[in-house]
Amino acid sequence: MAEDAPVPSRLTVAGIQMACDADRDGNFAKALDLARIAADRGAKIVGFAECFAWPWFPRKAAEEQRRLAVPIPGPYTQALQLLAEETGAVLVAPMFETADDSAHYNTTVVVDANGHILGIYRKNHIPDLPNYQERFYFKPGNLGFPVFKTRYATIGVQTCWDNFFPEGARILALKGAQILFCPTACSSTASTAKWERAIAGHAVYNSLYAFRVNRIGTEGTMTFYGKSFCLDPNGDYVTEPAGAIEGVVLADLDLGRIELTRDDWTFLQERRPDIYGGLL
Repeated sequence: MAEDAPVPSRLTVAGIQMACDADRDGNFAKALDLARIAADRGAKIVGFAECFAWPWFPRKAAEEQRRLAVPIPGPYTQALQLLAEETGAVLVAPMFETADDSAHYNTTVVVDANGHILGIYRKNHIPDLPNYQERFYFKPGNLGFPVFKTRYATIGVQTCWDNFFPEGARILALKGAQILFCPTACSSTASTAKWERAIAGHAVYNSLYAFRVNRIGTEGTMTFYGKSFCLDPNGDYVTEPAGAIEGVVLADLDLGRIELTRDDWTFLQERRPDIYGGLL
């Protein structure tokens, strides 16, 4: 498809649901193989789970784990760029970044279908909970809430804990996001419904598609439960929550439904920013 060709309103997107072990490079290679399968099945945008190739190092605060961080751009992003160029698929890849100032971030890089890096999103809300000692590793994001105008759609990212702070999703919608990717690393099945409701809220309040991509597999005492899913602009399932099986989760979207939904449910048009000063 030529880069200046009309953008179709219908497209297939995919989430890569997979388990990780201690071999980061092996995990990365497996993830790329699954992304190729997704592209072979027609996916034009492929999203991965939180820190998709890394073992879940935030289980504990350990200084030596900081060495797992990688630069962006760097060898990992170069491999993603080659894959995007090879397949013609956009890649949404959450990584453990070491920045030029030696700060570390929970960062998602977005690679367009031509292999160009469109930009990065740094997770803004960093939890400090049992098995999620993230503040030891990650600084809060400092890039705000960027949107990425890919070849196929305009997308935004809200990483895991971000999804309980609705302001980010609203900002992304106002900036034109059509699809919200929500990479997560969730292990407590008791909270499954809470996550689904929170992400459904993004879809409903903002009339956009929301795709949650979660990890699977057991690491130490944690078992990530998967259940990746995609919601339409009404908050209904396009793809119902997957199980805990490794593989590709596909969703067929019609981007034209976004404007149709917003015409019927005029939440965004009827906002009153002049009375929202209490948020500040």
